[in-house]
Amino acid sequence: MVVFSGGQDSTTCLFWALEHFTEVVAVTFDYNQRHAIEIDCAKAITADLQIEHHILDMTLLNQLAPNALTRSNIDVKNGEDGALPSTFVPGRNLVFLSFAGILAYQIGARHIITGVCETDFSGYPDCRDQFIKSLNVTLNLSMERPFVIHTPLMWLNKAETWAMADDFGKLDYVRNKTLTCYNGVIADGCGECPACELRMQGLTQYLQVKMS
Repeated sequence: MVVFSGGQDSTTCLFWALEHFTEVVAVTFDYNQRHAIEIDCAKAITADLQIEHHILDMTLLNQLAPNALTRSNIDVKNGEDGALPSTFVPGRNLVFLSFAGILAYQIGARHIITGVCETDFSGYPDCRDQFIKSLNVTLNLSMERPFVIHTPLMWLNKAETWAMADDFGKLDYVRNKTLTCYNGVIADGCGECPACELRMQGLTQYLQVKMS
């Protein structure tokens, strides 16, 4: 089961899962995020790849966590002096992975794949390897199932993530069909928000290495 947003990282993880498992399903969470197009993008990709796709209603998270990803009137900006960015949704990965585990229990899936990364991230505490390992233990104890949470991108920077997509022969697919932009622009995005800057910087670095 791939926790799937339709973005660069989760789509790369989707292709990773297709390389490693004979049966793959995806789960997307609707939390009234700033751009509904994110869900449309996830639907389009899973339909194109003919992957079973579950969409779960998590709108309660929107009520609990007002921030730049759930409110259009809050500006997207990086944190200053060690503060978390305005895009941090407290408890998001905790909630998402917990519900992914519940769904995995129901459908008999044992492996859960998520695109969190500790190398190129915005300081989110719920993207750290330590958190994932802790939650993996908690999920297994809570449901007495031997779940394995996979994080293929955990120690990769964005250039290396692009390289992985290219290794699967899917670089152009990921570049043109995914949504990473905080302003809701598919593919290369707005080019101005922190997510777009990180994505394009990684792509530029990878293409320079590839062509050298």
